[in-house]
Amino acid sequence: MFWRKNKKSSNPRSNESIDYRAIALTDQGNIRTNNEDQVLFFRPTDPAQRQSKGYLAIVADGMGGHAAGEVASALAVKLIKQHYYSAAMPPLEALSYAMTQANQSIFQEAERTEKRQGMGTTCTAVAILDQSLYLAHIGDSRAYLLHDNHLYQLTTDHTYIQDLLDAGKIDPMEAIHHPQRNVLTKALGTQAERKADVFRAELPIHPGDQLLLCTDGLYEYFTSEEMQQILTTNRLHEAAEKLIQEAKDRGGHDNVTVLLVATQEEKVITEYPTQFLNEQS
Repeated sequence: MFWRKNKKSSNPRSNESIDYRAIALTDQGNIRTNNEDQVLFFRPTDPAQRQSKGYLAIVADGMGGHAAGEVASALAVKLIKQHYYSAAMPPLEALSYAMTQANQSIFQEAERTEKRQGMGTTCTAVAILDQSLYLAHIGDSRAYLLHDNHLYQLTTDHTYIQDLLDAGKIDPMEAIHHPQRNVLTKALGTQAERKADVFRAELPIHPGDQLLLCTDGLYEYFTSEEMQQILTTNRLHEAAEKLIQEAKDRGGHDNVTVLLVATQEEKVITEYPTQFLNEQS
């Protein structure tokens, strides 16, 4: 089930009266020799910036040889954060602008360096403002919302398999084992112009809910019911650790990244930089 688009809802608590706790973990997995995933949760220290733009959560999964995937995903996270907060625009417009600028920069960097030609990255970015969720998404990383013990997928994959599913040519069970299930139809930086999905989720994030962002190296090893069970029966950090370890136990052939965000009363963190996360994974 998907929650999408721009349905307005009332938020009884303002962004200044609620804070968010984030746990981010990334692991290179069992097979890969490097980690091309990047992850970030950013909480502005400036109250005015926090009130106008809110908090920002991002995951990106790079692709390309000669470590180019690492470059693409790192650029995406850095530039989307930079352009989102510097743009004098409402959240949706700012996210769209940030994705466009990041795409152009990654593409130009690939054109300048032969070893980086063709590099790109998936990217899912979520701004949390007044408990509303504003999303910009391209590729096959995902965002989910755990609400009332149900896990809802907020994003739609840009993959060949998703196109087949949408056309009714295969069913979900066939998609699980399809040999082309990892073929992307869109990625950031692979062309001079790329259009991301930019939208506001129908429901806000309520106290007790959890926002989950992850790369395909995580979710491909779980059903939605399995992820829901882990999230609802473990503390935030324990859930993140269990998701990573279980993905590795079930194969872990790709990099594995998870970012969990939940509401809380006290302020805990301002930012998890990607370098720190990779060192701690």
